[in-house]
Amino acid sequence: MKTFVTTLNLICIMLTAIAQQTIPLYTDSIPNAIPCKEQQREYISADNILIVEKITSPTLTLYLPPKEKSNGTAVLICPGGGYGIVAAGHEGADFAKAFNDAGVAAFVLRYCIPNDACMTNKMFVPLMDAQQAIYLIRKNAKEWNIDPGKLGIMGFSAGGHLASTAGTHFQSPVR
Repeated sequence: MKTFVTTLNLICIMLTAIAQQTIPLYTDSIPNAIPCKEQQREYISADNILIVEKITSPTLTLYLPPKEKSNGTAVLICPGGGYGIVAAGHEGADFAKAFNDAGVAAFVLRYCIPNDACMTNKMFVPLMDAQQAIYLIRKNAKEWNIDPGKLGIMGFSAGGHLASTAGTHFQSPVR
């Protein structure tokens, strides 16, 4: 029974993810990246939490409200996970859908997990990803029906740390 429930939850999450557009944060090479053998893995934990680990290619998942409901505001969501994983479901997609219900465009960031084997300077990589996400959202604001001056950022746990760091270090882009 537990396997059935977990499988059913995974199918629901996958169907929801299909309805959203996910884009890479970087179109060319990823800054600070070193070729490595890490492979991103997504799974549902024993307590039904969508976990993404070993992220070396960061992405942004777009949750855009219908145009008639959109109010022009947007939020970048940074899920938590102790900089070891990203809790993409309950701290990402679930909140994005709630924001959409209120007419707010939401973007869930899957930032790189710091790893010495895969990056030259792991200390700045999540912040670099958050800054790049903000840049992309503002760059595409017109296409996504967003006022670039009405973009917020939030996060949970390590994602909250990342959001607050991005909010206080916006004048110093990292690379």
